[in-house]
Amino acid sequence: MPAETTTAATPGAAPPGIRLAGVGDEAAPDTAGQILAHQLLGWSTIELRSVDGTALADLDDDAFARLAKELRDAGLDVVCVDSRIANWARPITGDVGLDVTELERLAPRCAALGTRYVRVMSYAPDPDGLLDDAEWGRRTIRRMRRLARLAEDAGLVLLHENCAGWAGSHAERARRLLAEVDSPALRLLFDTGNGVAYGYEAHALLVELLPWVEHVQVKDAREEAGEAVYTLPGEGDCRVADCLQLLLDHGYAGTWSIEPHLTVRPHEGRGHADDAASAATADGGLPATVAEFVRYGRALERLAAGLRHPGAAS
Repeated sequence: MPAETTTAATPGAAPPGIRLAGVGDEAAPDTAGQILAHQLLGWSTIELRSVDGTALADLDDDAFARLAKELRDAGLDVVCVDSRIANWARPITGDVGLDVTELERLAPRCAALGTRYVRVMSYAPDPDGLLDDAEWGRRTIRRMRRLARLAEDAGLVLLHENCAGWAGSHAERARRLLAEVDSPALRLLFDTGNGVAYGYEAHALLVELLPWVEHVQVKDAREEAGEAVYTLPGEGDCRVADCLQLLLDHGYAGTWSIEPHLTVRPHEGRGHADDAASAATADGGLPATVAEFVRYGRALERLAAGLRHPGAAS
């Protein structure tokens, strides 16, 4: 790996109104490694999912206090917490109490971290196939309405991701979910790279959902032999640059957060312990996954540098 990808180079300029961040556990399982990756990039914003393989909601109080202090000491702002609420591992026929408990556990932790955003999905289908799509949708909306009210009371915003779940792949379902839940505590997280794995064209979906997008995750992929193969941003088939340009053109101001999926893919049960790169070191002695995360971030910076900034002189 070239040396410049593993040292704290001058960070690339993001478009006006945009902050760059990353899903920390994609770089390293531990807090120190997650912080290091962002420091090497020169980024001051992080998205949290897990620490040492433990979801944020499941950390004991002492572990959470240490995490919060280390992030403060490093000067890192937390933009979003990626919860397991309604995700690919929680079918619509499962216990909604798991989601309620997780949200109640996350509420004071989000306050302590200074973020109001919690990533959610919209439930996997009934694994026994006993519910049709219509009933799946009705139950999803009913559950999300309950969760959104809890989020409102806690000052949080649930961000529904275009991933697994009833409303993950269909713009009309996402709009219906927003309309029928009818809460300022439910908005959208748009991931540029999920379309390959879930069978839709991301840019076309984004066109229909732009007004409700409040957070963006950046990944890219191409299909090989029916499987999603993840790539650097701009090297796959997800039209990442077009998606980001579309967001800028429509006034999006917020965070673009990298989720490379090059080594860590929770939905496939693949974490750092499953990849030899996690134990390897790159040039300069960095953990290889940290170096890969930094390389990914630099690729996003280069891609962003080629975008048009609305209002800029031509």
